[in-house]
Amino acid sequence: MAVLKELLIKQDIGTEEIAALGITNQRETVVLWDRLTGEPVHRAIVWQCRRTASLCEALKKKGYEQKIREKTGLLIDAYFSATKIQWILDAVAGLRERAERGEILAGTVDSWLIWKLSGGRLHATDVTNASRTMLFNIHTLEWDEDLLALFSIPSCILPEVRESSEVYCMTDEKVCGFSVPIASAIGDQQASLFGQACIAPGESKTTYGTGCFMLMHTGEKAVLSKNNLLTTIALGYKGKITYALEGSVFMGGAIIKWLRDELGLISSAPECDVLAELVPDSAGLVLVPAFTGLGTPYWDMYARGLLIGLTRGVNKAHICRAALEAIAFQVKDIIHCMEEDSASVLSCMKVDGGASVSEILMQFQADMLDTKVLRPKNTETTALGAAYLAGLAVGFWQDEEELFSTWQKDKSFEPKMQREKREELYARWKKAVERSRSWLDV
Repeated sequence: MAVLKELLIKQDIGTEEIAALGITNQRETVVLWDRLTGEPVHRAIVWQCRRTASLCEALKKKGYEQKIREKTGLLIDAYFSATKIQWILDAVAGLRERAERGEILAGTVDSWLIWKLSGGRLHATDVTNASRTMLFNIHTLEWDEDLLALFSIPSCILPEVRESSEVYCMTDEKVCGFSVPIASAIGDQQASLFGQACIAPGESKTTYGTGCFMLMHTGEKAVLSKNNLLTTIALGYKGKITYALEGSVFMGGAIIKWLRDELGLISSAPECDVLAELVPDSAGLVLVPAFTGLGTPYWDMYARGLLIGLTRGVNKAHICRAALEAIAFQVKDIIHCMEEDSASVLSCMKVDGGASVSEILMQFQADMLDTKVLRPKNTETTALGAAYLAGLAVGFWQDEEELFSTWQKDKSFEPKMQREKREELYARWKKAVERSRSWLDV
């Protein structure tokens, strides 16, 4: 949750001028809870979970992919919320019947937070979060009756859908200890897009978090990708809906956590950079981090991780370098798709998120894209975007121009790699990806 109060305190603004709360969250994680008690009826299912892959596969075999894509802008994948809700309703005895009686509520984490912070007075979400459920028609801006029937999900459990920047309600003083407006709710990547001041068609950003997510603004037109990108709502603001193309990498900074927590090769994330800088390259080693399948552009739920190119001379420094390079390779996969869909060449990419502080990663990314990578001073642009939208809703800021005049560059990374070397490395990556694909038998 992005709290505007924290932002204002850092800017030495008195707490008496606190404007509002803004909420941002990982868009595809779902929670189901009891309408009366507010208690969850099952553990939340996070966006990375693959337990509903078989449900998705069944839908594909029945020929629903085109219909779902036309309505929602999404591809059928366990990544999204619809099959998660369906799975929970089927997994808990008697839950579906309770849901049909209106005793159960469901939503993404923003809905859960709004419900809790309001003391159970409001069940709501915004258009960006709704657009990630695989249940929301991004053209009519309504929960789609055909899709609800397809997934056997009663409409009464879903939240009211609102704009991304408006006063939803006041927080409950008994719950929070204070009463201020909840004035924005937005998906994490859309919040980052806004926080990076990308509000015009063609402007784009990549967030390097647990996963990596690139969004390109397409204005008021919902562009259907020819290269397996997602079409998603970028923002609902002042009665206007804008759209974006999105590419999703499931394993970004989470690869570094894997090196630390599962392999024990490093004791902290910065140590990965230190080790990677000890060697000039990965010595031919390629890591394909398909630990939960592959996202854009492959959308392969059955791919699995692969470490290939091992020789006797490979050490942990090479593995760390291969891990950082894997993040950049996956982003390059997405950029290639976006350039084809938009029929334009990316001139600059804005970056943010925890892993964007890695100097070696950002330089390698610039080299692989052959374009400038621009990092802002404030890399927590997801929280910033939600705070901006909350401030706009209550009049703390007058307009976007006033907001974005404060955007400041930290560093620009210019490409240095020769074209032949870049093409060689990327060809090796693509070869390794093909070997990781469809590893599990369906």
